Amino acid sequence: MREHLIEIRDLRVAFKDQEVVHGIDLDIRPGECLALVGESGSGKSVTAHSILQLLDPNITQIDGSIRYEGEELLGVHERYLRQLRGNRIAMIFQEPMSSLNPLHSIERQLGESLALHKGLAGAAARERILELLELVGIQRPHERLKAYPHQLSGGQRQRVMIAMALACEPQLLIADEPTTALDVTVQRKILLLLKDLQQRLGMALLIISHDLNLVRTIAQRVAVMRAGEIVEQATCEQLFRAPQHPYSIELLNAEPGGVALHRGSAEDLLQVRDLNVRFQLGGGWLRRKSWLHAVNGIDLSLQRGRTLGIVGESGSGKSTLGQAILRLIEAEGSIRFEGEALEHLSGKQLRPLRKRLQVVFQDPFGSLSPRLCVEQIIVEGLQVHSDLNAQEREQTVIDVLREVGLDPATRHRYPHEFSGGQRQRIAIARALVLKPDLILLDEPTSALDRTVQKQIVALLRRLQEEHGLTYLFISHDLAVVRALAHDLIVMKDGEVVERGETNELFHAAQHPYTRELLAASFVNAVTTASGRQVIRL
Repeated sequence: MREHLIEIRDLRVAFKDQEVVHGIDLDIRPGECLALVGESGSGKSVTAHSILQLLDPNITQIDGSIRYEGEELLGVHERYLRQLRGNRIAMIFQEPMSSLNPLHSIERQLGESLALHKGLAGAAARERILELLELVGIQRPHERLKAYPHQLSGGQRQRVMIAMALACEPQLLIADEPTTALDVTVQRKILLLLKDLQQRLGMALLIISHDLNLVRTIAQRVAVMRAGEIVEQATCEQLFRAPQHPYSIELLNAEPGGVALHRGSAEDLLQVRDLNVRFQLGGGWLRRKSWLHAVNGIDLSLQRGRTLGIVGESGSGKSTLGQAILRLIEAEGSIRFEGEALEHLSGKQLRPLRKRLQVVFQDPFGSLSPRLCVEQIIVEGLQVHSDLNAQEREQTVIDVLREVGLDPATRHRYPHEFSGGQRQRIAIARALVLKPDLILLDEPTSALDRTVQKQIVALLRRLQEEHGLTYLFISHDLAVVRALAHDLIVMKDGEVVERGETNELFHAAQHPYTRELLAASFVNAVTTASGRQVIRL
């Protein structure tokens, strides 16, 4: 057996003459798990895609050497690459919903690779597909064969992607951010599944992540990448015990630390009693109506100036609860804001209150209009809810951009010209510009790098301190929740299973589900490379 399965030497990748990967060297050994970590834009995915030459050749220039089992891949015929892709070298992409064909069933999509590379069809292919689905932990695989991607949960879709990648028993599996935006419990299951499959099948695994702490349970070696260069390579144990490069230390210390500071007041700003949200499933002329209870009889109170964290897995009802409280969806029950009942108000009656009840959504790219520049996005609320003239509105936009840490000179740019963290700051500025009393933060950091998450949490804490803001903070990331929330409620299947002050709940959780969430997050206090105590995954 060769010492190295993949040998990368002096790899340089340029897009339209702009070099994004600068002469890196990297080896992957047979049967090992190598983690390639770094922030978004560091060149991790570009490096991985270069191995199979998946980058657009019309705009990409690749130089250097990439050898597979000693044979050079750069410059080989496309026919040879097609034999490798999905066969000897397979890849799991970051977003399964966009990688899976929405028009084809799971059986058909898994069968394509088996037909192409193994010549399997009919009963033999179906038997192998069922075996693969069972291997990756899909429950009742017979029932999933005819399912389409939208009928599966995020974790199930990721498992299907893994099954597709394993179909031809590859020597190397490349996993590109396989757990981004998944719940902590699902993240843990996917990572443990990948580790188990790698050991059982004896394949090499290249896992790409922006979260250095997340890969510590699976990787044997780690390569840290920054701005197109590999700044440090070491065994996992060496890197976590004694990182050498300042950037590696920065990534290790990037967990949002500390606890919520602003203590707020004893005055209730929001009171919710017996809130219920139901969605109709099916029904029609000849079928009985059935209902999904997404939120079931929830009570909560939130004091002015405090943060209430709402945690739970996808499908637990967190976002539905937040939207119901803001009257963005229909609900039954009592909702009181500063003592005023909201449940019976019409849309027109609610409009004056909208400026005091704002929201920051999970995906800033999806919630910001691509057709409007930043100034137009932020000023919309002022045009509806204020009497300011054009000059005063422009100055207000400039002030709020400075407040969230953005250069006001960029206000004429469009959302696609900003990074993910900058777009989230724009979304926060849009909510903040109306000087609201309550802001709903719906997973505002889930798709961001750890270093950017830390910055956004610090920004939200500072804004709360300065303006006495009240937050409803929805998240599945317990490290972020602990850094920001004063109080917590834990949701499962539309119900609150546990509630209390954040620190008390973290130290003495009573409900088994809460303890499961904490265990899945690997949450514990550790000393970082700089000697600081943080909450670490």
